[in-house]
Amino acid sequence: MIQKLDSRQDAAGVAEAQAGQTPGQVSIAAWRYDDGTWSKIPVLAAEEFPLQIFVNGSELVTTLCTPVKANCLVAGFLYNEGIISSIKDVASMRVCLEDFVADVRLTRTDFAPPTRRMLTSGCGGGASFIEEKSNLSPVNSEMKFTAANILPLMKQLYQQSEIHRRGGGVHASALADNDNIIVLAEDIGRHNTLDKIAGECLLMRIPFKDRMLITTGRISSEMLLKAARMEVPVVVSRSAPLTRSVALGEKLGITVIGYARGDHLEVYSHPERIGGLSN
Repeated sequence: MIQKLDSRQDAAGVAEAQAGQTPGQVSIAAWRYDDGTWSKIPVLAAEEFPLQIFVNGSELVTTLCTPVKANCLVAGFLYNEGIISSIKDVASMRVCLEDFVADVRLTRTDFAPPTRRMLTSGCGGGASFIEEKSNLSPVNSEMKFTAANILPLMKQLYQQSEIHRRGGGVHASALADNDNIIVLAEDIGRHNTLDKIAGECLLMRIPFKDRMLITTGRISSEMLLKAARMEVPVVVSRSAPLTRSVALGEKLGITVIGYARGDHLEVYSHPERIGGLSN
């Protein structure tokens, strides 16, 4: 049974846990077994809550997410799903975390919620309306990357992922150039992290083009579709790609890279973007 820590529990332990707490985490109590002995300790756990997204008064979707950068999540989800083409399409947006509701009003009044919804393979109860047969154009980019650029960026991702580093329970993704992480997002759903990145870029007017997406989660088809929508030419994961994502990478002109960890990575599609590698 999970218990939130209160003032009657070990004050020193609570203070220690709270000192490392970041937005998106709460301090809870846990029983730890260590070398034959049980002890009650404070630990940090990632927050999870259901966010209802309404567009022009109609419920679009409810997604389970981590309540950090929720406004970015909403804006990015609408963009990646093709509901908006830029932030100019949003007349107003109100995100109330206390009520678990996001209310978006578009500049157009003829919006009708999509009737076909696809449950994603991601954690966090993801749903998507964008389909593989959508008219997404192949990503056109002359940008080159190298393994010597990519692998240090994966290390940067772990170093800068505060929720994951301090308590775990989340995925992390980032938009990066050849040298540095530009935007980073953490969430219980790996697909949510890409929506948060897209939303923050839209709100802050940061371009996607000629950048790469790096993530701790596996690369599935919906992740590739979101990357294509963002016109990102390279997607890198510490984990594995799925077969459909590799096929989509070939079709949509995206370089798919998996198992980027330590001094190792594997390239599955469009190797011409990786310096020193050819077909």
